[in-house]
Amino acid sequence: MNAYPDLKLLINGEWRSSATGATLDVINPATEEVLGALPAAAPEDLDAALQSAKRGFATWRAMSPYARAQIMMDAARLIRERTEAIAAVVTLENGKPLAEARMEIGTVVDILQFSAEEGKRLHGRIVEGRAPGVRHYVVKEPVGVCLAITPWNFPINTVAKKIGAALGAGCSVILKASNETPASAIVLAQALVDAGLPAGVVNVVFGPSAQLTKHLMASDIVRKVSLTGSVPVGKQLATLASDRMQRLTMELGGHAPVVVFDDVDIGKAVDLLVPGKFRNAGQICISPTRFFVQDAIYSDFVDAFTERAAAIKVGNGMEDGTLMGPLANYRRLSAMDSFVEDARNRGATITTGGERIGNHGYFFAPTVIKDAPDDSMVMTEEPFGPLAPMTRFGSIDEVAERANALELGLASYALTNSLDRATQIGDALQAGMVGINTVAVAIPETPFGGVKESGYGVEGGPESLEHYVVPKSIAQKPFL
Repeated sequence: MNAYPDLKLLINGEWRSSATGATLDVINPATEEVLGALPAAAPEDLDAALQSAKRGFATWRAMSPYARAQIMMDAARLIRERTEAIAAVVTLENGKPLAEARMEIGTVVDILQFSAEEGKRLHGRIVEGRAPGVRHYVVKEPVGVCLAITPWNFPINTVAKKIGAALGAGCSVILKASNETPASAIVLAQALVDAGLPAGVVNVVFGPSAQLTKHLMASDIVRKVSLTGSVPVGKQLATLASDRMQRLTMELGGHAPVVVFDDVDIGKAVDLLVPGKFRNAGQICISPTRFFVQDAIYSDFVDAFTERAAAIKVGNGMEDGTLMGPLANYRRLSAMDSFVEDARNRGATITTGGERIGNHGYFFAPTVIKDAPDDSMVMTEEPFGPLAPMTRFGSIDEVAERANALELGLASYALTNSLDRATQIGDALQAGMVGINTVAVAIPETPFGGVKESGYGVEGGPESLEHYVVPKSIAQKPFL
């Protein structure tokens, strides 16, 4: 089933067009064909969404955590049952291979189930008072209406992370999902509606991001904002949020270093890192990206990595055997060209790839950049694409300093067979998530977040729901 759904706004439980009739084209990145016309929300649509979310919050917070959890569990079941149809939607508008889309949907199911269960465990506590007969109650109340802003690279996973935590904590949501991958958000919201979610608890809007965000954050109704996006956008939203003291969760990307020590099996290391690097065409904020390889194995590692990368089958994600799909849009092609040109100009060698594939669809070859200088663009700016820059290192102290040199700290990785080295580098790497001999650092049960300019707050783990509640202390004694 490859049907692409009708694109609508969800406001107060109803799917509708924009008040002005304005639309944006949604493009298939593999074929450059128009998939559909996306309604661009007008100010009156946004005002309606705000009022809807306000009413929805009153309804949702009044329900027991058990009743809320049942709806979320039912939605997760529906998503699992619809996996094939939803996977086709994700691949059509995002480009990733169907196998990756199915994996993403499986994670969405896990996220919703985990958030539903954690919502039942947001317990408060009783504190004995200092005066006779006085007790202090600490309760956790939902913060209110939340604005969730999600990107295109994991178009249903990131939506689930934000909606799941908010709903589990008893909040309502206005979702501003990506204009490039809107149907992925729509099918998730539809599953919630079909599961019995009350009208207004989740609202979905699309349109020019800066205009919509500014309008929504100017309202006193919005009490919490969660963004997955770029550092500059995060800083802009932080400024806007300060006007109304809105809470923020910021996941602002990364540029993950990978430290490969000389005691590893090169073949096993390449088997682990190549799929991790080129999954979703490298368009992952925690993608292994800056490869620091110890001197003794540097040349052999680069050769093996290059051979494996060159063998990756790139093509339409809907076709059997495709291992890497296109980039999300034409802008990413231009960005890749800039990174490659800068690396060449600084003396680096392109051992494979380095160019667009064909002239139809946004395909870029898996690329390995040997001897990338530390001050090159690809080593200092997040490429968010299928580029793997390589450089050599000598000592553990040296590589730790170089790996931590950037003002980004979302994920970091290291490969070694030495427990001593693993402990040292794990302690030294400055990141919210560190993977030692694995690239699987993100699961629903653990916090997902970064340090430095990679943002603050987390998504995932029990900690994620804490960002959506407010502790209230109540002191009580018998009336005299």
